[in-house]
Amino acid sequence: MAPIDFLIVGVYLVGITLFGLYVGRRDQSSDSFFLASRRSTWPVVGFSLLASNISSTTLVGLAGAAYSVGISAYNYEWMGTVVLVFFCVFFIPFLLRSKVYTLPEFLERRFNGFARSYFSAVTLFLNITLNAAAALYCGMLLFRVVLPDMPAWQVVILEALSAGIYTFAGGLRSVLYTEVIQAIMLIIASIAISLGSFAHAGGWDHVMAAVEPAKLSLIRPSDDPYMPWTGLLVGAPLLGIYYWCTNQVMVQRVLSAKDENHGRWGCLLAGFLKLPILFVMVLPGSAATLIYPGLAAGDDVYARLLFDLLPAGVVGLAVAGFLSALMSSVASTLNASSTLITMDFIRRWRPGMPDRALVRASRLATILVAALAVAWAPQIERFGSLWQYVQGLLAYAVPPVTALYLVGLFWPRANSKGAMACLLSGLVCGVALFVANPVLHLIHLHFLYVAPILFVQSAVALVLVSLATDPDPVEKGQGLTWNLAFFRAETLELAGLPLWCNYRVLGGGLVVLTGALVYAFR
Repeated sequence: MAPIDFLIVGVYLVGITLFGLYVGRRDQSSDSFFLASRRSTWPVVGFSLLASNISSTTLVGLAGAAYSVGISAYNYEWMGTVVLVFFCVFFIPFLLRSKVYTLPEFLERRFNGFARSYFSAVTLFLNITLNAAAALYCGMLLFRVVLPDMPAWQVVILEALSAGIYTFAGGLRSVLYTEVIQAIMLIIASIAISLGSFAHAGGWDHVMAAVEPAKLSLIRPSDDPYMPWTGLLVGAPLLGIYYWCTNQVMVQRVLSAKDENHGRWGCLLAGFLKLPILFVMVLPGSAATLIYPGLAAGDDVYARLLFDLLPAGVVGLAVAGFLSALMSSVASTLNASSTLITMDFIRRWRPGMPDRALVRASRLATILVAALAVAWAPQIERFGSLWQYVQGLLAYAVPPVTALYLVGLFWPRANSKGAMACLLSGLVCGVALFVANPVLHLIHLHFLYVAPILFVQSAVALVLVSLATDPDPVEKGQGLTWNLAFFRAETLELAGLPLWCNYRVLGGGLVVLTGALVYAFR
C-alpha cells in the first residue's frame, strides 16, 4: 500500500466511527437502541441488509470458491433474492404486527418460552462462531498481506474495536446509518476490483472463452462434490430461509421499518442489489484462474486481486470497501447478539428493568460477544475452506428452527409440545449426523442433503406430537399464522396502490429477472 492508501483507509475508519457515534448520540430508550425507534425507511433497510449480508466472509469466500471450484457458490446469492420475495409475502406482516424485538420472541408468542430460549441460544452460538468470528478471520487474511509481522490476535482485536465502538454507543441506529455508507463503499470497491481483474485477464470475452466451462456454470451435475443441482434444489432454500427469514442479524433491520411497505420495499431493494454480485464479486475469482494459475488456497485470491491489480489510491478505496464489509458484519452481529441476550434472557429474568438498565446490559453484552468472537476467529483456519465452514455448520444447526417457523406459520394446529419435540429431536439428530459425517467419516453425506433430512425429521416430529397432544389455546396462534383470508384482505389493500408500489408486482418482476440471470449462466 502506498501512503495515499493508508491515508484513505485511516480517514475512512475515523470518519465512519465518528459518524456512528454522532448518529447514536441521543439519549436511548430500548425502542431506539434496539430497533432505531421503528422508523427506518426502505432505502435504509435495503442498503443495511446488503451491507450486513455482504460481509468480508462473503468477499473472500465467493472469490475463493469461484477460483477453486467455479461460480456455483453464487447460487446462495440468487437464492437469497428469491427467499427475500418469499419473506415479503409470508413473514413480514406477522413479524411487524407482533411488535417483537427478536425472532425468538416471536416463537414464544407462537409456541412457548422453551422455543424462544433454544432458538436464541442457537442464534448466539452461530453469531459468534460464524458471523462475527468469520468476518474477523477474513480481515486477518487481508492484514497478513498489509502487515505480515502483526500477530493475528492483535489484528482481530483491532477489527473488533473499530466496529464495536459505535455499536456499543449508539445501538441499531448507529449500525443502520453507518451501513448505508458502508454498502456504497462496498459497491464501489467491488466494481474497482472487478474491472481490474478482467482488464488483467484479457477482458470479458477472453475470460469467458478461456476459463473451463464447468467453472462458469451455476447448475452443476447431481454428483458434483461442491454443489449438486439436487442439493441446490432441496438444501439451499432451507438455509436461505433461516438466514433471511429467521436470523436476528438480518431481520432486525426489517423489524425497525416504519411500516410493512417500507420493510418489504427494503427487502426487495436488497434482493435486487444481490444480482450484480455475480459480476463484481464472483467472476473476478474466475478471472483470477488466468492471472494466478496454481494457487494452493482459494481464500488468498481476494487479497491478491486487491493489492496486485489496482493502482495507488484505488487500493485504499478497495481496502476501505473491504473494511466496510467487515465492520458492517461485525457491528450488525454484535448489535443483534446483544439484543438477544438482553431481550430474550435478561429482561425475562428481570421484567421490571427500566430502559436505561436494559441499554447498559446490552452494552456489556456487546463487549462479551466481541471478546468471544475475537477468541474464536484465529481457530477458523483449521477448518479448510471458509465457504464450506460457514455453509456446513449452518446445515447441521438450523433446519429444526426452519421447520418450526414454516410449519408453525402455515399450520395453526402446531402446538407447544410439538415445538419442543421438533427442536430437541432435531438437536439430537443434528449432533449424531455431525459426529457420523464430518467427524468420524462413517457416512459421506453432502451438507446440502443434511439440511433437508434434518428439516423433514424435525417437521415430522412437530406434526406427530402436535396431533397426539391437546391443542394450544386458540388465542396462542391468533394473528400469527398465514391463511387465504389474510391473502384476500391484503389483495384488497394493495388494489389502491400504483403498480410500482405494489410489492407483489415488484417481487414478481425480481423473480423473473433472477430466473433470466440463472438461465444465462446455467
